This record gives sequence, structure tokens and C-alpha cells, in this order.
Amino acid sequence: MLSTIQPPRYLSRFPLRGRTKSRSFHILSSAQPVTKTCFAADKSQILSIRDSLLNRHLSAVELTHSYLDRLKQTEPHINCFLHVSDPDKVLKQAQDIDDKIKRNEEVGPLAGVLVAIKDNICTADMPSTGGSYILEGYRPPFDATAVKRLKDLGAIVVGKTNLDEFGMGSTTEASAFKVTANPWDLSRVPGGSSGGSAASVSARQCVVSLGSDTGGSVRQPASFCGVVGLKPTYGRVSRFGLMAYASSLDVIGCFGSSVADTGILLHAISGHDSLDATSSKREVPDFTSQFTYASSLKSRPLEGLRVGLIRETVDAGVDSGVKSAIEGAAAHLEQLGCVLKEVSLPSFSLGLPAYYILASSESSSNLSRYDGVRYGNQASSDELNVLYEESRAKGFGSEVKMRILMGTYALSAGYYDAYYKRAQQVRTIIRKSFKAALDENDILISPAAPSAAYKIGEKKNDPLAMYAGDIMTVNVNLAGLPALVLPCGFVEGGAVGLPVGLQIIGAAFDEEKLVKVGHIFEQTLEGYNFVPPLVTDVGGASPEL
Repeated sequence: MLSTIQPPRYLSRFPLRGRTKSRSFHILSSAQPVTKTCFAADKSQILSIRDSLLNRHLSAVELTHSYLDRLKQTEPHINCFLHVSDPDKVLKQAQDIDDKIKRNEEVGPLAGVLVAIKDNICTADMPSTGGSYILEGYRPPFDATAVKRLKDLGAIVVGKTNLDEFGMGSTTEASAFKVTANPWDLSRVPGGSSGGSAASVSARQCVVSLGSDTGGSVRQPASFCGVVGLKPTYGRVSRFGLMAYASSLDVIGCFGSSVADTGILLHAISGHDSLDATSSKREVPDFTSQFTYASSLKSRPLEGLRVGLIRETVDAGVDSGVKSAIEGAAAHLEQLGCVLKEVSLPSFSLGLPAYYILASSESSSNLSRYDGVRYGNQASSDELNVLYEESRAKGFGSEVKMRILMGTYALSAGYYDAYYKRAQQVRTIIRKSFKAALDENDILISPAAPSAAYKIGEKKNDPLAMYAGDIMTVNVNLAGLPALVLPCGFVEGGAVGLPVGLQIIGAAFDEEKLVKVGHIFEQTLEGYNFVPPLVTDVGGASPEL
């Protein structure tokens, strides 16, 4: 079985409806008008779309045409998608929404919102390949729980996005099918493994997207592509329908162009699922309740919030431009009233080797199911062992093979204690160090990556250098904590600069605080426009929302 992401920025002001304590949404009838207020959602596309549809300023069909036109124009340049939904089917779903609104019937809170899904998350009505030849053409008979919940709320799936094969990589170059480019500079990588999902939001090919995060695969590409990426606490979102890489680390995460959108998206997919024994039974709070009215923001809205800057993340090895951007973000938090101090996590550097031992070990076990018999493409052979060998040899790429070998070695009888057992002990130490730091601080901050996006091919033949780029993110997965990445500045590179992401880490199941801090931060950060030139260069802008 398959296992269970400069001119001043624009602000859009819309009210928030339906704040509840449970994960259910209050669904507005199309007969209920939505009145514009001073609510600042930092250009929340989801809230803008809902307002425009219910006030009948814009139809779902017009909106969908706009996104599909931009996708058609930009996709040849950036290659975000492995599969694009049939435009006729997408437009039919949009027309159904318009028809309901005309009849004053209720529509879901995500009605008309175009969502892209990473291709290692199962969808029943289109291929789900995991970016691997071994699953080329595979169509699951079911939707992942996260996808089903989005569809139930009215979202429209626009397609499946490119990724490093089975989520193993940091650049999306390890996809078996194509290489995705960064919308900010087409000669650079978008990050990985959820590079397609991050780039599709950055290029405004969709409203929001889902990715997966095993060691930073939502947060690093969010930083590289200048979008918001939210990794939830392990267990917050069901993993049912997510192709397993490392089951104790994998989570489904969210990409959006604003904190508001990622918060709304996370609220939609969170909650216990009987199909995933690791999903938490904790009540899901309304993350959107943390959105603050612009008019109610004080001069120091985060007064007294204790913020710890992780010292090890701004030491040697971090690009000077990234360090300057993070220091600027820290200074901005201080202006908002935060109490900032440096904190040291001595075990921080141990996270990277421990992560790769544990992730590779789990992947060697999880990927044993792809043998050419139960799943995927099968090589021709009359002998069973040869069939296994040739199916896997032809179906898996070099990165996947290398990690399977590393994991199998670490789990072998003579080396289990020296590698896997010791890595688990290090994981315990990391968890304790984060807990101690978060007992003394409300949030921790760091860069999301030691550099901005680098050139395509620059690190492809140097896996150790590529792995080292995960140093900022893997510890969060080992500790099972939530983290939010949002753009905070630029470094030199490309035509107009390259975005840099700030990572905000919280205590387990405290996504509410991350959303609150991130939302206030992005509303008050002035002088930046995190929309890549590609979007305006190709035209096809969305209708005025």
C-alpha cells in the first residue's frame, strides 16, 4: 500500500468569516454579501476570490480562465507540472460553482480556488508518479485525505507538480521527467523536493499548493521562490495517500503567496484521520482566528514576544547576503515589540548526519514495495529475482538508488548500532534541546537555507554540498515541530535579486502562534515586492479581485 511551499507591496482588505473552534468552516451562502473592510490579509488570494465570487464581481469561470492562461504562457519556461488537469473539466467545475452562486446555494469556503498538488500525493483522477519512472502512468484508485478535504471544500485541482524523485533531493533536478526552473531566474533551481509546488505559486499558476516536507522540502523551496511555506507539526495532517519516503519524518505542507492563504489551507487539511494511525486526535484550532485587522495593529503588536535567534544558523557557512537579510528580519521583529536574544543549540550540527541516516534507512524499507509486481512498471523476465532487479534498476534514478544503498548499509546487522541506533539517540538529544529552547522562548528563528537559489547543475554532481544545504531545516523534522517560512528580503542575483526566507519555529501543535507572528510580520514589512518579473513579463494578470 502507498503510505499513510522595489515598490511597496500591495495589500488587499477583506473580512474573515466563520471563526470556529473546530476544523469545520462556516460556509457562506451566495445570498450573503461579503462587505469589504479594513482587514489586511496581505493580498490573500483565497479571501479575495471568495469576496469577488459572492459579490458577483467576478465569475469562477473568468478566474479559472485567467490562471489557465498564465499557466499556459509560463509553463514552457519553468516546467512546474508533470500533469495538468483537462481544462474542460476544470472549467466545468468552475461553471458549477457559478451556477450554485446564481441559485443562491451554498458554496464551499475554497470554491474557485485553484490548487496544485505535489505528485507524491495521490489523486484518483490523474497520474501520481512520485517523479519516478517506476510509477510512470500510475493512477491511484483514491484521493489522499488532504486532497479529499480540499475538494470537499470546493477547491479545484489544477494539476500535479514536479518533484525530486520520491522527495529525495533539494533542487527538483532529481525528477525522472524534467527540471523545474526558478521563476525569479530561469537559470536557477526552485529548491526541492517540492520545487514544482513552490514555483507554481510563485509564478501565480495557481492560488495555493500542497507539498511534502521530510527534511525541509516545503521550507527551502519557499525561501528560494519567495513564497510562504508552512510545515505543520508531525501528526497535524493525515499522511494517508502520501507516498512514503521516511515515515517518521514525512508531513504534508502548504504553499501560498501570503501567510493568510497558508493558514487557511492548513486549516482545511488538518485533523484526525482514521486511515492514518499517526494523525493526532487533538482538536484543530481555527488558525485564521490569528489574522489581525490592520486597523487594530498597535505600534508594537508583538510586545513581549520572546524570540530566540539560533546562533548556529548565522555562523560560518551562511552567505553574507542571507545573514544580512535575517538580521534585518530580526531587527524588524524587535521594532514590533519582540524581545530578541541569541540561543545556542549545541546539537544543531548533529542533525544533518542523523537525518540522512534515519531518512535513508526508512526509505530503503519503504521503497522495497516498488518491485515491478505490486506497483509500477515491470521489466520482462522469466526469473523472479531478475524481474525485481531489472524493474528497480530501470525504474529508480541515481539519487534514489544511492539513498537505498545508504539506508540498507546503516540497517545491516554489523552496523545497526553504530549508525541507526546512534542516529536515534541524537534525535532524542535534538528534541530535548529544542524543547529547552522553546521553554525559554515563544518562537525560534533562523534562515530557511544557507544561501539563495543557486544555478541549475551547480551542485548536481556534489551531493555532499547539496545535503549540507539542508542544515537549517532537518532538525525541525527530527523534533517533529511546526515551522513557517516567509520571504523577508533579497540578495543579489538574477535580474531583480533573489528572495530570502525567514524560518519561524514553534512548539509542537502551536501553528496558531506561527500564523499570528508571520501575518503581522508580512503586513508590516515594507519596501518589498515578492512577485517575480516573469509574472508581469508574460502578462495574463488575474482579473481585478
